Amino acid sequence: MELLPYDCFAHILSFTSPQDACSSSLVSSIVQSMADSDAVWEKFLPSDYHQIVSRFVSSSFSCSSKKHLFSMLCNPRPIDDGNKIFSIEKRSGKICYLLSARQLSIAWGNSPLYWSWKPIQGSRFGESAELRTIWWLEIKGSINSGMLSANTLYGAYLKVKTADRAYGLDLLPSEVSVEVGKHKSQGTVCIHSCRKTNTKTSSTFPCKLEDEEWSEIELGSFYTHSNEEVRMCLKEVKGVHLKGGLIVDGIEIRPKHLEKASAYGP
Repeated sequence: MELLPYDCFAHILSFTSPQDACSSSLVSSIVQSMADSDAVWEKFLPSDYHQIVSRFVSSSFSCSSKKHLFSMLCNPRPIDDGNKIFSIEKRSGKICYLLSARQLSIAWGNSPLYWSWKPIQGSRFGESAELRTIWWLEIKGSINSGMLSANTLYGAYLKVKTADRAYGLDLLPSEVSVEVGKHKSQGTVCIHSCRKTNTKTSSTFPCKLEDEEWSEIELGSFYTHSNEEVRMCLKEVKGVHLKGGLIVDGIEIRPKHLEKASAYGP
């Protein structure tokens, strides 16, 4: 490999992954120099990284190289006035987003009679939404698939916790869905027990617990192969009983292979 022309080897590395590039740099100092080059690491960055960086809430950082910039983008950063959090996955460079509760469409969310907005410990955002009481529970979110990495299987996860006073959330299962064009992924979830049922296979899947308080509910999955709107939803509107105590932090969109941990932590 060391006998290959510098630009040829760098070009070959650019078709691998960030993890592969880091591994190859251990071969020798010459290979490390090529593996760390801007020509390699620019290929791992989002194609519109200049525009993404300009949307950061705080863009007061400098990068000595494209590899340094990649490393910095792996750390979740507030974007678009702090209503979203952006990051890239360090092994693959795939884009991840966390949409705040303020970015979601919550039925009667602006009515203080039904929902309250306040800072919540452990949240990445300045405020989260807490359900006071309501019978029509409907939470929707959307993102354009063009903002994500192309040709990638993504999952959408609602980040929630329940207050001590929570009631009525588990009397009926809530419907969850993700819709992109003609494709729709759907199922049901019991918020209290956090067990998800796939309506196509009638099997159950446990929701992932992030720590003792926060949990995430998988709304569904989708594949990014074109520039389309992704519509995500959790709702329970069949029961007329009152519900309360659900705290909503946002919706995380991340590649499905990231199953061991959330890209944003608790």
